[in-house]
Amino acid sequence: MFFSGAERSLVEEDEINLTSVGVDIGSSTAHLLFSRITLERLDTRYVVVEREVIHASDILLTPYLENSDIDTERLQAFIDKQYWQAGIDRAEVDSGALILTGVAVRRRNARAIGELFAAEAGKFVAVSAGDRLETVMAAHGSGAVEASRDGRRIVNIDVGGGTTKIAVCEAGEITHLTAVEAGARLVVTDAARRISRLERFGAEALDRDATEPDTPAAALGQVLPAARRDGLARDMARRIMAALRGRAEADHHRLPPLPEGLDFDGVIVSGGVSEFFYGRATESYGDLGPEMARTLRQCLSEAGAAILPHRDGIRATVVGASQYSVQLSGSTVYLDPIEVLPLRNVAALRPVLPLADEVIDPGAVARAVAEALALREAGEAGDAINAEPVAIALAWEGSASYGRLDGLARGLCQGLAPVLDAGHPLVIVSDSDIGGLLGMHCRENGLTDNAIVSIDGIALSTFDFIDIGEVIRTTGSVPVVVKSLIFPGEGTSSSKDPDA
Repeated sequence: MFFSGAERSLVEEDEINLTSVGVDIGSSTAHLLFSRITLERLDTRYVVVEREVIHASDILLTPYLENSDIDTERLQAFIDKQYWQAGIDRAEVDSGALILTGVAVRRRNARAIGELFAAEAGKFVAVSAGDRLETVMAAHGSGAVEASRDGRRIVNIDVGGGTTKIAVCEAGEITHLTAVEAGARLVVTDAARRISRLERFGAEALDRDATEPDTPAAALGQVLPAARRDGLARDMARRIMAALRGRAEADHHRLPPLPEGLDFDGVIVSGGVSEFFYGRATESYGDLGPEMARTLRQCLSEAGAAILPHRDGIRATVVGASQYSVQLSGSTVYLDPIEVLPLRNVAALRPVLPLADEVIDPGAVARAVAEALALREAGEAGDAINAEPVAIALAWEGSASYGRLDGLARGLCQGLAPVLDAGHPLVIVSDSDIGGLLGMHCRENGLTDNAIVSIDGIALSTFDFIDIGEVIRTTGSVPVVVKSLIFPGEGTSSSKDPDA
């Protein structure tokens, strides 16, 4: 066990300039965005003050092998070409983010893609995003979350190749979200208009929209007339509009529906279809992108929705990662056993906890933690967040009495049961000097047998990842590197990005 009461020791520069790359690989497309990020020190924390996009890559239709695995050789060639076009050597990149969505999250695909970035393992954060997390990231990246800070209720509609993710944003927070089976690449045709890719929901929609009784069932190789393409696009748009109203059919939903009767002050569209929706793309890829964009715009206009400009369209998921270091020696750092360190790339969760209450209800804490864990679900059925450790970020309020600490500690351990049951350490990061007290309370009261890392003096956000180094014996501190996903316009006072 290690308990530190040393004073804080910070040795940092006032300004840091980083070269960053965001890599987004999904079921339908893959792309990269290279940026230069300027960070300035604010107390013990660095904030982004400027972001300059160096190079926005081409958009690659995600390549597949015959067994439906992603073709990593073609993907590697594409990535190497983009680094070359950006004029950046991989060794020059300071930090980055690798975002996997859709089929890229599947075990074999994720492992193979991860190997492409093995050399950058210490620099990159890797995020396997399920429907919930992808919805949240798209809403931040499109500017919808930021736009809602002025009191408006903004909805972000992220229309991809296979699914549409919808997030309702109010006061800079996401209050509701859902996802439905509607996308531009559920049906894809070749130059001769023959179906070359057909997903189950695309086939069902085609068959449902058939107007003639003798129309053959949708199948690969079948010619798809323009009228049926338009009909399928209308079906997809209707499905999205029904989801906005909280009325989509149950079998169309991938997440629980939105509440019925919500009014919106503005709509932002992101994802691949947004490139056509906002007129940034005209080239056809054989999918339903142009038809869906046209029909969705018409439906939104008929509903009286105010369509707002987007920020990064298909690149809304992520544009990079910034990185900054803080040496911690909070007054009550607690480690047990000390050999648990170092830890690397631990995702921070910031649940909405009832810390302002005089009596902290462990049940309410456990539910809030469980909800935060649900946002991090990823992968195939049975593959959940417990595949990796997480850190709970706290903004402590009120007195550190025994009763309040006990309620918080018991709730955290209950809510983190899937993570702890998988053998991962209990990791707690507080912005106030209760780290050691909280960690010691968990151990002395037998709340967990897992390793405990409880540190303080640092504030984390939802999209932060942390590295915690070994104890510096001379100061009693632990070095912590915080890597934050950076979205366009958020936390920046200026930007040279022409689309920001």
